[in-house]
Amino acid sequence: MPRRTGSSKRWQARQERDIYVEQANRAGWRSRAVFKLEQIQAKERLLTPGTLCVDLGSAPGSWSQLAVQLVGARGRVIAVDLLAMEAIAGVEFLQADFTTPETVAKLKQMLSGIAVDLVMSDMAPNISGNRAMDQPRSVALLEEALLFATEVLKPGGNLLVKAFQGEGIDAFTRDLRRHFATVKTIKPKASRPESREIYLLARTYGM
Repeated sequence: MPRRTGSSKRWQARQERDIYVEQANRAGWRSRAVFKLEQIQAKERLLTPGTLCVDLGSAPGSWSQLAVQLVGARGRVIAVDLLAMEAIAGVEFLQADFTTPETVAKLKQMLSGIAVDLVMSDMAPNISGNRAMDQPRSVALLEEALLFATEVLKPGGNLLVKAFQGEGIDAFTRDLRRHFATVKTIKPKASRPESREIYLLARTYGM
């Protein structure tokens, strides 16, 4: 059995003492990330009965788990991820690389021309530990999410994306403001304080 590195031991110890990991396991959520969306939802009310939502980078599925409960029978949740995701009742899942034109075309086919209320993304690149490489890759995913949102959102629709503070975020935020009425930076309590992770909420597309 391979010996754990110091960093992996620290990660494991942090997971074991993380109250959100414990709560997620106890409640049947697939990851602690659900509490980030839950805390944003409590303030912003992005997901309501009847909402049509696309969840980018959905695996292992906790955001979709919460979303499908909130949108109800009249709503719809479409999820996409490069990784496999165990089925969730009521969620339409596409396993594919979101950044390819072929996947975007498949998503649009699934939508059948119906405009979307909310595009949400908890996507992040595979982290190498080299910020000079990781940050541009993260921003590239943000740009892909924004491009997709501009193609499928209804007027007045919303976009929620995970970002990492650093180079390129100010420019990306300016791009958001060109398309949406308001842009807000959110740091949910469930985001680890030491993390550069933030969420950008862009509301009211095209108005």
